[in-house]
Amino acid sequence: MARPEKTAAVAEIVESFNDSAGAVLTEYRGLTVKQLQDLRRSLGENAHYAVVKNTLAKIAATEVGIEGFDDLLTGPTAIAFINGDVVEAAKGLRDFAKANPALVIKGGVLDGKSLDASEIAKLADLESREVLLGKLAGGMLASLSQAVYLLNAPLAQVARLAGALETKATEDPSILAGGAGTPAAPAAEDAPVEEAPAGPDAEATDEAADQAAESTDA
Repeated sequence: MARPEKTAAVAEIVESFNDSAGAVLTEYRGLTVKQLQDLRRSLGENAHYAVVKNTLAKIAATEVGIEGFDDLLTGPTAIAFINGDVVEAAKGLRDFAKANPALVIKGGVLDGKSLDASEIAKLADLESREVLLGKLAGGMLASLSQAVYLLNAPLAQVARLAGALETKATEDPSILAGGAGTPAAPAAEDAPVEEAPAGPDAEATDEAADQAAESTDA
């Protein structure tokens, strides 16, 4: 490979490392062209699967500060540069390797740290980001709904009781003053009579107010 072409190839691998969240090194010896195409399709948007030359990959890894790759870069090598969900990409590679034993997962890198094959397998066993976020969101919503219920129910009762007491205090100011209650003056004949609100909530409100009035009378 001519020097300009080599430099360009290394720069491309360096760019792939820098733009990805992680990378998984594989050996694809024995896989057909069709199988490689199927693997790329199975990874979808989560990873870009590229065949690389070991010498160029070593240079690129050194340039981006990745250590521990030299021992992994043996035999026909292809790297899955992960652009999407790291866990989903690891799952895709693991499942494909189970169905196609010719694909060997040798290790990888995540957040600048080298991973061996067993660590990639553990990564693949994790739940996906969407599932974890869904569980987290569900737990948060459940906790929030419980908190809202526990806080709102007493507040609503207090608000109804306060409204009822305010109405009773308007009719008999001595309730708030701690008096025994003075009979209210008879209303003028031509004064409009205001009907009490109907319904179970209104009855409960009047009952709560009456109880409060009785407690102040006592």
